[in-house]
Amino acid sequence: MDIRINLDVEMAKNKISLKDLSQRVGISTTNLSLLKTGKVKAIRFSTLAAICKELGCQPGDILEYVGDENSGDIHDEL
Repeated sequence: MDIRINLDVEMAKNKISLKDLSQRVGISTTNLSLLKTGKVKAIRFSTLAAICKELGCQPGDILEYVGDENSGDIHDEL
């Protein structure tokens, strides 16, 4: 995947557990765990906003574009 999820880093900075964050944000621990491990294909903006509000961070602190080593330049694909 071209997007890296850094939710674990932000959670560590805030010293908050998966269970506590899931309760504060209002999503299941299972879904938050799937997000944290990068096993999801999409995230709602409302969920991302709620996570950022609780962690005091920006969406870019959680989501990072890293590219795909197996493909060529992104402009080659357009």
